[in-house]
Amino acid sequence: MAGLTFYTNPMSRGQIVRWMLEEVGVPYEQVLLDYGTTMKGDEYLAINPMGKVPAIKHNGKVVTECAAICAYLAEAFPEAELAPQDDAERADYYRWMFFASGPVEQAIINRTFGFTPDSEQEAMAGYGNYDTAVATLGTAVTGRDYICGDRFTAADVYVGSQIDWGIQFDTLPKTPAFEAYAARLRERDAYKSAKAIDAALMPEQPAAS
Repeated sequence: MAGLTFYTNPMSRGQIVRWMLEEVGVPYEQVLLDYGTTMKGDEYLAINPMGKVPAIKHNGKVVTECAAICAYLAEAFPEAELAPQDDAERADYYRWMFFASGPVEQAIINRTFGFTPDSEQEAMAGYGNYDTAVATLGTAVTGRDYICGDRFTAADVYVGSQIDWGIQFDTLPKTPAFEAYAARLRERDAYKSAKAIDAALMPEQPAAS
């Protein structure tokens, strides 16, 4: 055992970290938590006071937030070769991973909640407006196979998850660049195995009457 514990719920952003763990390929202990009960219980709040998943504990240290977990695991397990290898990769890796976890996610959430910033609010908001954030994200996956160029990295796990979910659930437009990028990622063995694991953990849905 790698001294690694993964706290999650299959119907959560934990799916991002599950994929990352499958890419890393190291053994881990899984702790499944339920919304409103164990996720808000004292034992888990000692891990993450936010009462949110996912989180990991590695060799006694806790890491939360999906982008941070992806970056951490890439560095903690360098043999997986998912961290940037040179300065050119490093620049794109950090730029786009944290652009997706900050401005893009905020833009999507605000739009989903029905909030559109006016011109003054756009100046204050880190993402400006939804259309600008989405168009900027599109430049990261146009004219290249992966975020850092020709090589898949942990940045693709995080950015790819945002794009994959976004075009599936209509929070992002189905542009040719987004669809082609997501299609490449869906062919990865680790992506498929992560999806299969979480699908098996999903609660059974009642049969239609």
